[in-house]
Amino acid sequence: MATLVFITSFSLYIYIRHNTNTQLNQTLQKQAEYLLSKYPNLEKELQKQREILKNTLNIDAKIIYAPFMHFRPQSFLIIKKDKHYYLQGYFAYNFKSQSYLLLTKDITKNIQFEHLVYKAVIFSNIISLIVIIFYAFFLSKMLTKPINYFSQKIAKMNEEKLAKLELKSIPEEFKPLGNSINQLIKKIESFIYYKKELFIGAAHELKTPLAVMKTKAQVTLLKREKTVESLTQSIEQSIHSINNLNSIVESILAFGRAEGAQFEKAQKINIVQNLKELTEEFNIIAKEHNKKIIYKTYKRELTTLLQPMLLRHILQNILQNAIFFTPKDSFVRVSSFQYKNCIIIRIKDNGPGFPKDLDILAPFQRCKNSKGTGLGLFLAKNSADALDAKLELSNKKIGTGAIVTLILPITLPST
Repeated sequence: MATLVFITSFSLYIYIRHNTNTQLNQTLQKQAEYLLSKYPNLEKELQKQREILKNTLNIDAKIIYAPFMHFRPQSFLIIKKDKHYYLQGYFAYNFKSQSYLLLTKDITKNIQFEHLVYKAVIFSNIISLIVIIFYAFFLSKMLTKPINYFSQKIAKMNEEKLAKLELKSIPEEFKPLGNSINQLIKKIESFIYYKKELFIGAAHELKTPLAVMKTKAQVTLLKREKTVESLTQSIEQSIHSINNLNSIVESILAFGRAEGAQFEKAQKINIVQNLKELTEEFNIIAKEHNKKIIYKTYKRELTTLLQPMLLRHILQNILQNAIFFTPKDSFVRVSSFQYKNCIIIRIKDNGPGFPKDLDILAPFQRCKNSKGTGLGLFLAKNSADALDAKLELSNKKIGTGAIVTLILPITLPST
């Protein structure tokens, strides 16, 4: 900014100086043209009119011999003599004698005016620089104050002390940033809470089948008469418990894979084609249980930029639940459409719906008659958060059944 002020002011000074000198040269040239045209024998007339020209036009006129000019039509020089400045104009008079009409004009006042302008420019630049420095200092203080406030508050935070930032005293320009930080804190708080729930739930879920296996093994060892039937029953119970353990471990691994998929490179995909392929794949599973998936779309193409693996994690968990809870000889409806700047994917089943008194998105929260580990929707919610998408759960208003709505923001690749 200071450089711009300097360039502008000095450009203005040069412009004023150039225009002043040009005007003086033109004035002197017009006076020379007047003298040359009015007096045919100018040399004799100047002897008579010289003093009059000095007093009236403030010019000294005389004919001089100037071969050094090489008979140029005209030329202007500024000379300094006894603290005075003079503008000299040489105008061609006689080619044979190499003589010129020399007009000399005192331009001391004009030069002094130029010096005053120059000093004013220097002074204004110094004042402007001081103002800019103070303004920059004040502005930097004003800008860094809320940033320092954010920095200090965030530095003091840990997973045990996550609190929203107070934004009342923050300037209006920084409130969008503060709101974004608060939203991020809320997401982190939710993520930490559910992660703790996941670990606590995993420990509890793993402990139960292990305790069953241990008890069954101890009872078998204490029995005096060990028949083949009792041993078989004990082994079968252990296998069942091991299968439960495998399901829990597989779900935890799926959570890890979903987190890893967040770092997958986003790709431009057609949601319509992607859903069509996925529903056809899951229709094979549904038909084995006398069920069906019906996919309906209102567009041939719905394109966005996202991680395909995260989207698959979300949809396959929702579809698995929908197929499981939908009764035989019934169907699951899948639809996709665009609303404003979002792609909406909606999955409806004909099952019992979501229980109202249960946080079904929390880890290891299972509906009645569920055979899963209770991590499906939890994984889907985490993957949706990673895509900046929304996962909404509701029940049908008429009849029975659950509705899962995935709202994906449309993101196009930058060109």
